[in-house]
Amino acid sequence: MDLGLKGKHILVSGGAKGIGAGIVQILSAEGAIPIIIGRNEEDNLKMLESIGNKGFAITADLIHPEACADAVQQAVKLAGSIDGLVNNAGVNDGIGLEKGNYTDFIASLHRNLVHYYLLAQHTLPYLKKSKGAIVNITSKTAETGQGNTSAYAAANGGRNALTREWAVELLPYQIRVNAVVVAESWTPLYEKWLNTLPEPEKMLKKINQRIPLENRMTTCEEIGQMVAFLLSEKSSHTTGQLIHVDGGYVHLDRAID
Repeated sequence: MDLGLKGKHILVSGGAKGIGAGIVQILSAEGAIPIIIGRNEEDNLKMLESIGNKGFAITADLIHPEACADAVQQAVKLAGSIDGLVNNAGVNDGIGLEKGNYTDFIASLHRNLVHYYLLAQHTLPYLKKSKGAIVNITSKTAETGQGNTSAYAAANGGRNALTREWAVELLPYQIRVNAVVVAESWTPLYEKWLNTLPEPEKMLKKINQRIPLENRMTTCEEIGQMVAFLLSEKSSHTTGQLIHVDGGYVHLDRAID
């Protein structure tokens, strides 16, 4: 299916690795022109090279509010327009309740939520011109809880709420806003966490068995495919939705044989 994304400039935060990389790869395959925003210039350039340098890369640490504004301005200078925004950057940083503290909690919200708001705010004038779409990547932790990750769960609850709030506010501009909710997806960070456990292979098997569809993790490319669809005019009457791309992990009974 041709999604009609050819030549569209799509801003992707955290687009150099993991889920962001999967999104960038799919967008590039659809003929879109990804604009990668990431903290590490080397990673950004490697990702850009992997798609034939058919895009742009901007080095920015989005934990700093001024970096969000600057990144958008750089994107406009490089590309001339913005046709879509994918808010993806963030990390499950384990800031809990019992052993957490105010400073770390607020810092985590900046790592995981505040830049979603700021990137959307700064891209809005350009999205109004292009009637582009916004896709927020969120996590199951907002709905299921996880334990010892209060800040990340709160950030994802905020991401979900902002998705619906923006969908309402931006109706007059025909800007659609949706979210893709991720559960268990194989990324370098996930692998790194798994390898800190005593028996990583045993734990991986246990996790896979909990995922109803095919007993496997969602790939980053599968998430990218849904994101591309939501950015495209093929989803022209879809807005304000929280779409779970998770093999049924959140909503289906994990006791299914």
